[in-house]
Amino acid sequence: MRTFQTLADKYDTPLYLYDFDYMRDQYNKLKEAFRAKKSLICYAVKANSNLSVIKHFGDLGAGCDCVSIGEINRALRAGVKNYKIIFSGVGKRDEEIFEALQKDILLINLESEAELQRVELQAQKLQKQARISIRVNPNIDPKTHPYISTGLHENKFGVDLDTAKRMYIKAKNSEFLDPVGIHFHIGSQLTQLEPIKEASEVVTDLVRSLKVIDINIKFFDIGGGLGIQYDDETLIEPYDYAQAIFSTLHGLDVTIMCEPGRYLTANGGYFLTKVLYEKINGDKRFVIVDGAMNDLIRPSLYNAYHKIELVNQKEEQDESLCDVVGPVCESGDFFAKNIKLPHTQHDDLIVIKSAGAYCSTMSSNYNTRGRVAEVAFDSNGDRLIRRRETFEDMIALEKDYLKD
Repeated sequence: MRTFQTLADKYDTPLYLYDFDYMRDQYNKLKEAFRAKKSLICYAVKANSNLSVIKHFGDLGAGCDCVSIGEINRALRAGVKNYKIIFSGVGKRDEEIFEALQKDILLINLESEAELQRVELQAQKLQKQARISIRVNPNIDPKTHPYISTGLHENKFGVDLDTAKRMYIKAKNSEFLDPVGIHFHIGSQLTQLEPIKEASEVVTDLVRSLKVIDINIKFFDIGGGLGIQYDDETLIEPYDYAQAIFSTLHGLDVTIMCEPGRYLTANGGYFLTKVLYEKINGDKRFVIVDGAMNDLIRPSLYNAYHKIELVNQKEEQDESLCDVVGPVCESGDFFAKNIKLPHTQHDDLIVIKSAGAYCSTMSSNYNTRGRVAEVAFDSNGDRLIRRRETFEDMIALEKDYLKD
């Protein structure tokens, strides 16, 4: 590949880079792990919603897990077939449900009894059956960050087992609902296998009890959440992940669906930012860069760790503690605190790793800063897949309302 420095010189900074060869390899590892059973891998679009990223996975055979009608339309625009798209999320507007049904996607994941009623109403308007899945909350502690835990009763996601069974019976008796799937997802950045297996056992017990009353589940959606290595995490191997799920499915003829996002893209992404200057306040050293929290908010939002390196650092350079901070007018605008870096000069290049998931997709225009460019690279070279946002782009929806 071309060097970080070459790409920064070509496309300027701040800049997102995505290694499409890495993303392909991650997808193939997961697909191979589930090869022994019928399976569909639905890329979680929220992780990185760039159209080129979605198309990359679609071309490999992936479907898409979407949490808004906008994401559904992105998937379709990128060439993903409607019968490989699922619609998840706690709060879906009637208009979104109606449009998803019109587009005849594979299924809609339901998160509450109230949502079941709204989907049934929209399906009735269209005089068609809505294929649905119900998200079950198995009340299993995923042993992850509380902000990305989703499988406990204290979280807003899914319904308990009794409510789920009641919803399935209502759906079976409805002219406009077709209960074809079941879904669970206990959290993100999972690094322990036992909670996943335990959750799967709980949900498969429900599937078996539904079969007794003639509700035959065709799609068994295990969610996503496989962890990646930001620092020194011990990871779950895809083969072990698949085998744990297989071990709970004896006697069930289902298509396994999973919704990886971070696992596929995070460590294939890099954020490049240039040093503006250094500043010393008393004993405190700051390395001030041209990237900011509006570009990559995870450290500010979650206190998340991303490995940071000075590009072209020489081994003999002495290091000292510093905070790496950006230009945004917030004390929370930092990429790291108290990390060791050598002394830097103006225009030195810094790379922030594991930036392929929940980074560009969570960026904003705070402080009227344009969203940065995104570049894909692989063995064939590099290409711009999102141009840098201009000031005119940022005010395009406002300027028509200005008075002369």
